[in-house]
Amino acid sequence: MTALLRDTVADPAAGTPAPGRRPSWEILIPGSLLAVIVVACLCAPLLPGLADPNLGMLNGGDSGSRIGIGSEGHLLGTDALGRDLLARSIHGGRISIVVGLGSVLVGILVGGSIGIVAGYVGGAVDSVLMRVLDVLLALPSLVLALVVATYLGPSIPNLIIAISFFAIPSYARIARAGALSVRERDYVLSARLAGARAGHILVRHVTPRVVGSLLTYGLLICGIAIITEASLSFLGLGIPPPAPSWGSMMADGKSDLGSAPQIVLVPGLMLFLTVVSLNLLSDGIRNRLDRDGGAR
Repeated sequence: MTALLRDTVADPAAGTPAPGRRPSWEILIPGSLLAVIVVACLCAPLLPGLADPNLGMLNGGDSGSRIGIGSEGHLLGTDALGRDLLARSIHGGRISIVVGLGSVLVGILVGGSIGIVAGYVGGAVDSVLMRVLDVLLALPSLVLALVVATYLGPSIPNLIIAISFFAIPSYARIARAGALSVRERDYVLSARLAGARAGHILVRHVTPRVVGSLLTYGLLICGIAIITEASLSFLGLGIPPPAPSWGSMMADGKSDLGSAPQIVLVPGLMLFLTVVSLNLLSDGIRNRLDRDGGAR
């Protein structure tokens, strides 16, 4: 992380990037776009002039309460119930982002802990834990999420559990691979010879070398988690109405796709931009870490 920050810091004397180092555009561009989307969604109640996402308006006419793009007070128009499309798209992103970040956090904490312990301890502990995770990997992830979400019921915590449950084996395998490569390093062997406890070695020497890979992978999985949440909401297994989410908005607008495609396209575009930004940011960070590691 220090190397990433150093790459983008300007030379105070020259006012330009330090010699021999270039700004990390592959990180800055998707990171900036992602930051704008996340800040707008999470701070939606504080944005001035943004309409109430659940408040409809009655206009009458053949199209019910729907009005078109560019109408006064409704930049992107409204849906069939007269609810502001821009406000619902921004507020709807809050659920998707919270669920995505929450599932990544649970996956890293649970899966990462399992993988680090399995890789460092090895032996029977490693074999048993990995075989259990292999069973979970063999199950279809979306089907498993559907079953868990249906059984637990619609709520944000339940969505996080349903989505993170099938991602835990992937985090565990990445953490295990990192722990296997670290446990025979000289500084780990020296710590053992010095009498350090296993818990101290795991926290002090193993975990810091694994967390970078977990966070990079977490950005990629966060995009998958957001898509999964949208899929569950599209099927009616997400947050119950009237709370908006990108998946439920697309489900509500599918019947009007021919006459008012923006009802589906606006939340779909925000979903697309968010996931693409996460994927590009993950690739950029991984590429930069690989280059810095190769340079050293």
